[in-house]
Amino acid sequence: MSEQLPIFPLNTVMFPGVTVPLHVFEDRYRALVHHLLAISDKSMRLFGIVAIREGYEVGRHGVQSVHRVGCVVQLSSVKPYGDGRFDIEVVGRQRMRLAGLDASGSFLVGDVDTLSERTAKGSDLAHEAGRTFHIFQEYRRRLSDLRGTEVLDGELPKDPEYLSYSLAATCLLTLQERQSMLEADTALDRLILLRLALREEMRAMRAIPSLPATEVARTSWSPN
Repeated sequence: MSEQLPIFPLNTVMFPGVTVPLHVFEDRYRALVHHLLAISDKSMRLFGIVAIREGYEVGRHGVQSVHRVGCVVQLSSVKPYGDGRFDIEVVGRQRMRLAGLDASGSFLVGDVDTLSERTAKGSDLAHEAGRTFHIFQEYRRRLSDLRGTEVLDGELPKDPEYLSYSLAATCLLTLQERQSMLEADTALDRLILLRLALREEMRAMRAIPSLPATEVARTSWSPN
């Protein structure tokens, strides 16, 4: 069954189980926050985040098109400013598919279908998660050596599904790589994609050993 949710396009990909801070200053997204704050049940302060395919988060030209698969998120905290801006924090709840988008109101509203995580049959997810985590540890060690400081050292979930989401959000990947991982049907598929991406990143690191503390990241969190 489709449902209608406010939609927030961003130049990043949001994943279930991941918490992200956002700075809200554009009028239509201020209106979205006001709409959410008017909902008395905090667990129902939900909206969808989709990655921008073409266009920009702000400015004259704005969003031209968005990816169809995104993430339903819940507003978990908000800090208002006197000039109308907000600092908010959201946590990813569930993947979603955008079926339609209405831009006629004060903020974007989409028709969305939530997507369930399919269980990969005949596979040992714990084993696959362990293999991917081992590759991630090597990737983290090499990136820390390259930058001259410890990086990506936060605690990660042990559940294979949420581990796959956390690594996809944490590792320094392109937006398109992250989008492909969000669209993956199973945690197993996502873990395999992660291993391939991390091996490719490590090959890139070996190609630039003469650049200490190089900014290897090719994506970043962006305000709206």
